[in-house]
Amino acid sequence: MARPRSIWNGTITFGLMRVPIKVHSATQDKSVHFHEVHAKDGAQIEHRRICSKEGKVVPYNQVAKGYEVKKGEYVLLDQEEIDAAAGRQSREIELEEFVAVGDIDPVYYNRGYYLGAGDDGQDAYRLLHDAMERAERVGLGRWVFHNREYLVAVRPLDAVLALHTMRFADELVDADSLDLPSPSRKPSDREVKMAGALVDSLSASFDPGAFEDSYRDRVLALIQAKARGEEPELPDAPEPSGDTDLMAALEASLQGS
Repeated sequence: MARPRSIWNGTITFGLMRVPIKVHSATQDKSVHFHEVHAKDGAQIEHRRICSKEGKVVPYNQVAKGYEVKKGEYVLLDQEEIDAAAGRQSREIELEEFVAVGDIDPVYYNRGYYLGAGDDGQDAYRLLHDAMERAERVGLGRWVFHNREYLVAVRPLDAVLALHTMRFADELVDADSLDLPSPSRKPSDREVKMAGALVDSLSASFDPGAFEDSYRDRVLALIQAKARGEEPELPDAPEPSGDTDLMAALEASLQGS
């Protein structure tokens, strides 16, 4: 079985050091995907590129990228022009600073990738890996990928380097701007202690293999049942719960934990 090919080849730089790298996806999509079909005859629905002016199907090689500058008026850019806007970042990731792992709030993380050493880059790759591992630091830089710039964090992960795309600060929604309900009252010391005891009783070391996508399994089981001609019974939607007696819920949870 052939190994997956890298999705991007380039160079990590820090100071005057250059580390050739190859980027590989660290995740795979296992979501259940549906096609749009005509409910009447089961035929798949087609989506075509129609010119709004001519009303005709447009071949893919005649489709351009356009940015709307005013209603109905577009500036067209070809891929070469878009790539040129990236400058050096189209093939380089410059690590601008190194920060402690705990300094980055998880809300900033987006997707994960594995980095492999590029051609003739094994020594520089190992040096960067070991230096960051010893310093317990994460390198921050910028990566242009698929026509957008990402803030990225590069860190040692076991024997390899990992890269995480991150959100810029202005991409996060300020919680203060949301219409969130304020707590009706401050919890009592006894409630906080009991909730803390419940948290302690459920504490564990993180084992990612212990968590599976049960929703996906149920959807696939439903599909398989319908493919056999069965009509599964669907459970009733849960009734919305009313006000909860916090102390009673805490005591019952502790007794059952």
